[in-house]
Amino acid sequence: MEPIIRIRDLYFEYTSHEGEETAALNGVSLNIEKGEFVVIIGHNGSGKSTLAKHINALLKPTGGDVWVKGLNTRDEDSIWKIRQTAGMVFQNPDNQLVATIVEEDVAFGPENLAVPPAEIRRRVDESLLSVGMASFAKSAPHYLSGGQKQRVAIAGVIAMRPEIIILDEPTAMLDPSGRREVMETIHHLNKNENITIVHITHYMEEAINADRVIVMEQGRIILEGKPREIFYKVDVLKEIGLDVPQVVELAHGLTLEGLPVPGDPLDVEEMVEALCRLK
Repeated sequence: MEPIIRIRDLYFEYTSHEGEETAALNGVSLNIEKGEFVVIIGHNGSGKSTLAKHINALLKPTGGDVWVKGLNTRDEDSIWKIRQTAGMVFQNPDNQLVATIVEEDVAFGPENLAVPPAEIRRRVDESLLSVGMASFAKSAPHYLSGGQKQRVAIAGVIAMRPEIIILDEPTAMLDPSGRREVMETIHHLNKNENITIVHITHYMEEAINADRVIVMEQGRIILEGKPREIFYKVDVLKEIGLDVPQVVELAHGLTLEGLPVPGDPLDVEEMVEALCRLK
């Protein structure tokens, strides 16, 4: 089966304020399978957000190609279909909320797709239910917490029935409670609705349950693999200025002090189990 996202030799250059051409992506190639949960990490300027915007056809390649469900983002006639297939959620939910009532906001996308009213009603109800916000359907968005707003923004994307959701640092402006709410929603959509997830984040803990982690640096993919494989390359990640999950940091520190922790734990439960095995 063909990957739902296929990227080949992707290059992208932009013009700086000084008029110089600057490369944001340098020959990126990547396949993402249907139903996969992929997390992309990298410090500011590494190219991860630029890559995400190519998947949604918000940007067009300077060189190379991006296919979304077999459609090339260079093809003007395919742009609308690509954006229906790959929905995008941004960092600030306030920039995506357009109505004064939650359910009206969620209905905005389907209405612009000319979906029949009865189908819009069904989609709005199902989308709000899927993100745990059904009880807030009649609420005003500006009364919601940051995490709740972001979940409404995600519901608005879900109502358009995408097969892919790209999330560009959706938890960056949220407190820990809000981040937890949003991550639970994202995992639910991936596991229960089989929606392909491309999640860009600065928070390493958000990547530990991904199917695959992509590490970017200077517009290139420098590491790719399972979370456990990636995060235990501690020295490589720190060399490019990235942190690792706190549990990995602890396990790495203990190992350096002569107390190797078995099993390469990623979360607290795994760490407790590993420490118990040391007795």
